[in-house]
Amino acid sequence: MTGRRKFLKEALVTGTAAVLAKPGASAAQSATDKAPDVERPHPALIAAETQAPSLMEAPAADAAHIGNPGSDLMVDLLRIAGIDYVAAMPGSTFRGIHESIVNYAGDVHPQLIVCTHEEASAAIAHGYAKVAGKPMACLVHSTVGLQHASMAIYNAWCDRVPMMVLAGNIADATKRRPGVEWYHTAQDLGALVRDYTKWDDYPMSLQHYAESFMRAYTMSVTPPMEPVLIVADTELQEQPIADPRDIRVPPLRVATPPVASGDALATAAAMLCGAKTPVIVADRAVRTQAAMDTLVRIAESLNAPVVDQLGRMNFPTGHYLNHTSRQAKLLAQADVILALEVGDVWGLTGTVPDTIERPSKPRGHGDARVVSISTAYLYGKSNMQDSERYSAPALAIAGDAEASLPGLLHAVLAAITPAQREIVAAREQPMKLAFAEMRNNAREAATRAWDASPISTARLCQEVWNVIRHEDWAMVSPPNPISMWPLRLWDFTKTYQFIGSGGGYGVGYGAPAAVGAALAHRDAGRIAVNIQTDGDLMVLPGALWTAAHHALPLLTVMHNNRAWHQETMHIQRMASRRDRHPERGTMGTLLQDPPIDFAALAKSMGMWAEGPVSEPGELGPALARAMSQVKSGKPALVDVLTQPR
Repeated sequence: MTGRRKFLKEALVTGTAAVLAKPGASAAQSATDKAPDVERPHPALIAAETQAPSLMEAPAADAAHIGNPGSDLMVDLLRIAGIDYVAAMPGSTFRGIHESIVNYAGDVHPQLIVCTHEEASAAIAHGYAKVAGKPMACLVHSTVGLQHASMAIYNAWCDRVPMMVLAGNIADATKRRPGVEWYHTAQDLGALVRDYTKWDDYPMSLQHYAESFMRAYTMSVTPPMEPVLIVADTELQEQPIADPRDIRVPPLRVATPPVASGDALATAAAMLCGAKTPVIVADRAVRTQAAMDTLVRIAESLNAPVVDQLGRMNFPTGHYLNHTSRQAKLLAQADVILALEVGDVWGLTGTVPDTIERPSKPRGHGDARVVSISTAYLYGKSNMQDSERYSAPALAIAGDAEASLPGLLHAVLAAITPAQREIVAAREQPMKLAFAEMRNNAREAATRAWDASPISTARLCQEVWNVIRHEDWAMVSPPNPISMWPLRLWDFTKTYQFIGSGGGYGVGYGAPAAVGAALAHRDAGRIAVNIQTDGDLMVLPGALWTAAHHALPLLTVMHNNRAWHQETMHIQRMASRRDRHPERGTMGTLLQDPPIDFAALAKSMGMWAEGPVSEPGELGPALARAMSQVKSGKPALVDVLTQPR
């Protein structure tokens, strides 16, 4: 054998012999003698360590070279499913797939998205799927990697988002090298996340893997959409395919979404048309612009106010029937409530205040009839309590809300009588007046503390709006920590302009999910905007590096109140309830002493950054400078010192 492996062996032997043959060495040297200087490496050893391996080398006699590994098939399956990206932090148990992506696929379709943490990998896939409308894959390194990724997988589970999780593992104990590989192996790896994945499997052959992959993909994208897991055994990845003709890859057949029955929709339409004060509540209902447009037509046909719970971007914010800020009053007055993929149906008619003993209370008169259309009636698990409190609506309809909206519109138009049309028409002007008042109240509230330093969250959001409003933009962060100001001040007209909530509310979701969403928006030619909380970013700051590494047009604006402020309020509430020093609620909840320099952090990751900005008059120009970077196709961050909320 004349290849590099022989060359390296000879170099090591030559170098070792040279050291052992050093003249003057004595076995009787005193322990107090000066230790010998380290020898410079032999030239042959230097060459062996630094030269590139020969790509033209003939297959070795020890069968160390494989020309047709199983991982190539695994990458082909990703291609067949139309998966364009795979997020991963490197891990040895999926090294076969990693190598196949970069060499066999040429790092194109799928492309590797390089991450610094497995939780970031899964969160990036989460954010991407919500924008792209299709799943992304993430690779995780067996036991340790899957445990790292588990919280982000749980967030996606709660958010009903499809995701392909591929985990490496070594099932055959005789194939594991002593030491680390035993720690990085599980007999039932899927058990770690089985409570919050829709399906998992551990294929034992490549034929089995191909069939499981197609099953997993189909299950993941069929409502209710959820993450799925396939364990890719290292032997399957790394051993050669004996005969590719023996493997039959099943065709990809995606199931149609479950549609509500016509009779049930007719009953729902009759209830809505006969209502005096109907309210429509949408949570994770709308995935496409067509569905949003259909929901607008349903609302207009009834002149029913819409409360958008913002699991998705369900309804245009500038439409006169969007009354999201009036939720409490509307639900208290409603006689019929249409709930579209609402996660907490019980909460539409009841509430549990955060007071001593937490007594349950009804909203308003408490006799509103609820019509619930949801895929939650089709699938669920028991351990994780994302199902919320049990509710028995007047009419529970099992079906995908988006797929069922056209049928509901048809049923409403068919059911409404001339007399009911007159009642509906009479609601139009009051709805428009209430909408105008709601918007005016929001604008007036935004002016409070307008010139304050630190900067108010309303001023922050308005200044961001000023620099993005004429671009093709999308907001890729949850609005809850900033008092919902974007939804109250900006003009959202398209489904893609808002990513929705984060699912399980696990801290650390924000930055990597924004990166995943920005990846999808980049492919569509759009600019992504992330109003990023400080505590959340500190969980996975490496997401900034991924954004810079892949040149994503992402504008990150820090909502830096230098605290986990929600937890501050919790501790202060506890102290007040117990008559004990609420001012100590800041202990253990502040991100100060020392303050975090987020601009320096971003710059260290290769991102353009500026700040901290604490004066309101300086914010607009800083954002304009950042936008110039983003419009050139690069990420940018502006650190803004803000009021708590």
